Amino acid sequence: MEIEKEMKKATLGHEFGAGAACLKCKDKCEGFELHFWRFRAEEFNVLSKIILITGGKYTCLLCSLISDKFEFSPLHQAVRYIELLPPEKRPVAGTQGAAYRRQQMDRQLPEHDQDPSKCHELSPAEVKQMQQYVRKCKDEALGVGDVLLPEEVAQIQAGGTGAAAAGSGGTPGRSCHHCKKPMLLGEPAVYAERAGYDKLWHPACFVCCTCSELLVDMIYFWKKGKMYCGRHYGDSEKPRCGGCDELIFSNEYTQAEGQNWHLKHFCCFDCDCILAGETYVMENDKPICKPCYMKNYAVRCASCQKAVEPEAQRVSYGEHHWHAEPDCFKCSGCTKCLIGQRFMAVKNCLFCSVECKKKVMT
Repeated sequence: MEIEKEMKKATLGHEFGAGAACLKCKDKCEGFELHFWRFRAEEFNVLSKIILITGGKYTCLLCSLISDKFEFSPLHQAVRYIELLPPEKRPVAGTQGAAYRRQQMDRQLPEHDQDPSKCHELSPAEVKQMQQYVRKCKDEALGVGDVLLPEEVAQIQAGGTGAAAAGSGGTPGRSCHHCKKPMLLGEPAVYAERAGYDKLWHPACFVCCTCSELLVDMIYFWKKGKMYCGRHYGDSEKPRCGGCDELIFSNEYTQAEGQNWHLKHFCCFDCDCILAGETYVMENDKPICKPCYMKNYAVRCASCQKAVEPEAQRVSYGEHHWHAEPDCFKCSGCTKCLIGQRFMAVKNCLFCSVECKKKVMT
């Protein structure tokens, strides 16, 4: 998709839509007015700056595209940043990329990882631990990527003096921290302050080290030389419950089926009884207690018609099942035990030979 063609003419918000009524206030609204000088970091304490790109049916917000080190970043740099993302992941309104962004926002930054009120029945001690965890995230790991030209980064590293290098080839000694390929002069690159100015990423390479997905809105968590999304940073710090998807702040939890669980959440998916220390069966990737399994899921022996317990050995042939016992898995003609023997199956009947089959079936 050609961004410029789709967007037609890109303009700043104060040039496009000025005076438009709010969709919520409608006639009561005095009209939209954006003063671009209000984005100056010296005057307003904002987490990130925004460029509003409009045109045709497309509108998108790009955060952090103007560096705190420079007063203005050309609009074409923002458009070029979008072009360097995979087509299906470009955050342009009304496209697959916009849906991808919303999906990743929910996936990478779950509310229940950040706000105790979004969690289920935390104890006061767990709330305190979660608040400490959130504070640690903000103080030690959380950051928002910024978009700069490689030559601008070089200028910052040099102390902000001297002219930026000219040319269109690769930046000497600078390569993408993710793919290791050269960073090109004149092409937008992403840097993360917590990682340091010695590291840069191609826009499409600014991804989580665990899920390899683009970091939504360039929100990252830096830990021990690795870049994480919010979800997988949380997973690196705390166990996550396989039932409620929340981080576990209790000292007591259980591990089963390769996952961690709150004690109260590792329960039967049919009757909700707690399964910690109890016998259970995984049915369709869900834990089921033994009574519910016997009632709702267990197969019946074609010979004795009783339910086959989950721990019992059984023999299956097509849609039919038998207890792997001499009293059940036997010839319907001569009652010979067929465990480990050749047999013939006709419907739910077993035979050791053609002769026995003829005796019973004729």
